[in-house]
Amino acid sequence: MHVAQWRNGPNSSTPTMARFRYTATQFSGEQSTGVLTADTRLHALQQLATDNLLPLHVHEESADGHARSQRVGAAARSTMFCLLADLLESGVPLLKSLDILVEQTSNLSLNKALESVRGRVASGQPLAAAMSEHPAVFHELEISLVHAGEEGGFLEESLTRAARLTERQDELRGRVIGALAYPAFLVVVGGLVVAGMITFFVPKFAPMFDRMRSRSELPMATEALLATSDFLRANWSWLAICLLFLCVILGKQMRTKRFGSWWDSVRLRLPGIGAIERSMAIARFCRVLGTLLSNGVPVVRSLGIAKDAAGNTVIGNAVASASDSISSGKTLAIPLAASGQFPKDLTEMISVGEHANRLETVLLSIANKLESRTERQLDVMVKLLEPVVMLVMAIIIGFLVVALLLPVMSGSGAI
Repeated sequence: MHVAQWRNGPNSSTPTMARFRYTATQFSGEQSTGVLTADTRLHALQQLATDNLLPLHVHEESADGHARSQRVGAAARSTMFCLLADLLESGVPLLKSLDILVEQTSNLSLNKALESVRGRVASGQPLAAAMSEHPAVFHELEISLVHAGEEGGFLEESLTRAARLTERQDELRGRVIGALAYPAFLVVVGGLVVAGMITFFVPKFAPMFDRMRSRSELPMATEALLATSDFLRANWSWLAICLLFLCVILGKQMRTKRFGSWWDSVRLRLPGIGAIERSMAIARFCRVLGTLLSNGVPVVRSLGIAKDAAGNTVIGNAVASASDSISSGKTLAIPLAASGQFPKDLTEMISVGEHANRLETVLLSIANKLESRTERQLDVMVKLLEPVVMLVMAIIIGFLVVALLLPVMSGSGAI
């Protein structure tokens, strides 16, 4: 194997230089891989040609040695897994299958990642290990499924399971986002309308009410509305700066582990929403754990992956404690029940599955039931949320109208 090359030295200070990992063939037919530095990909290709190397794959690396890539959508990954599984089941060798995927994949980030994976597999690296070099593209769950398939000799089945699981999780996520899109739209548009009315529309009535304000005859609702309008008009710039500052601070805090744990705990305690959040997290955990166990991944390793797939640190911590208990020889159901985060009926089902040696089947069944229940609860919540949001906006706008009409009706003797 060709030793990695550094054209300008590893400590080159040229700010425009980038690192490129390549796979190339020599005139003798021997394949070589390595790393070189160049300011552009074209110059990297020229350097390879100067060294009498025929480039097969050349991709730019980030500072940590991984190929630069952005996150790839679940649909693109699912399609890729399905196609790779179909090619392997048809008897196409792995390297040839990867070549076909590189040619047919239109997603730029996924294409670059597959080029790198193909090069590493060609140099003797396992497929799962090659995929693990691109954590921004391939999720840990998918890599673990591929690894289990390679170890157990059922790679095609593992790829198919990875595709189905990725597609299912993306479908559920899409349903949640789609269900909340319209209420969120109502809140944003209604908030803008109210802010515009208070800032621009209400001040036009202020001269009409000056005499009543000087005689303290202005209704309290109108006085409060005018005071709010004056405050917003006089301090809108400072309020915008404060809001921006709070968003920046909140954004930084949201990336911290401490805030994430606190927010996950709050979400589980919210009325109505908490039950849906808990069901979704447990469903994700059960589906991922059941899928991994079905593919032969050891239970402790499976629990380590499944706790992160739950998407909630409170549920994840409960699973981590259960994993420690299993390492000491206990069953899964007992520590899950002791955590207080899993409903009793679910832990009873898990216990039955353990004793019957059908844990993976029971877990997948639980996931299906919880997902169906969550979808129904979410539909009901959204159907209730829309009229509630519209009612709140109607009350706010009604208050604005009444506050503006009260002085007119009072002055005309209508009230």
